[in-house]
Amino acid sequence: MSELESLLIQDGVRNGKVPRFIQIPTAAGKESPERIKYWKELGRAQGERLGVEVEFLEILSKQDAHDKELVPLIADSALIYLSGGDPHHLAESLIDTPVFDAIYQGWASGSSLAGCSAGAMAFSTQIPNFRFSKKSPTPGFNFLPKVRVIPHFDRFFRWIPESAAKVLMSSPDDTILIGIDELTALVKRSEDDFFTVEGAASVHILSGANPEILKSGERIKLNSQ
Repeated sequence: MSELESLLIQDGVRNGKVPRFIQIPTAAGKESPERIKYWKELGRAQGERLGVEVEFLEILSKQDAHDKELVPLIADSALIYLSGGDPHHLAESLIDTPVFDAIYQGWASGSSLAGCSAGAMAFSTQIPNFRFSKKSPTPGFNFLPKVRVIPHFDRFFRWIPESAAKVLMSSPDDTILIGIDELTALVKRSEDDFFTVEGAASVHILSGANPEILKSGERIKLNSQ
C-alpha cells in the first residue's frame, strides 16, 4: 500500500502540512513490548520506502494521550496513521484528550487520516463489543457517524465464533455496514466527495445501502463526513 500512502502524504503536503508520517500505536497499548516494536519497525520501514520523516509516538494509554507537547507535531503532519490492535482500548484512551483533539484538528485542516484494522473500526460512532457480546458498544471517534467497518473481512469470520459474528453483522438501520478485505482500503481524497477502493481485494457493502462488492478503482458515495 506504499503508493496509496504516498498519495495521502502528497494530499497533506498540498494542504500545507509537513511531509511527515505520524504513527500512533495506541490500539496495541495492552499488548507486549514486542508487538509495539513490530508496529514501530513497520512504520520505520514504510517511511524509508516513502522517503519521508516518520514519528512513532508511543501513546499507549490515556495518560500518555494527555501530553500536550505532542499536539503541534500531530496536527501539522501530512499523514496521521492509527495502527491495529484493540479498537475499544484505542477509543477509550484517546477520546477527551489533547492527542485526540490534535488528530481531529489535523484531519479537519488538511492532514490525511488513516486507520488500520482497529483504527478503522474506531472511526464510527460506536464500536460493537463482539468479544463480549453482553457489553454495550464503546463510543467511537464519530469521524464517520453513519458508517461502521469490519476489517479483515475476508478472514475475520474464520477467527471468531458465531455469536461474535452476529454482533459484528448487526448495525443500526441508518448505518452503512462495510467489510474491507485485507490489503485493501476505502479512501476519500481531500478533493473528492466519494470514496474509492484501493488495493488487492474487495470492499463489501453489507447493509444500510445497496449490497454490492467493489473492486479496486470503483467508487461509492457514503452519507458521512
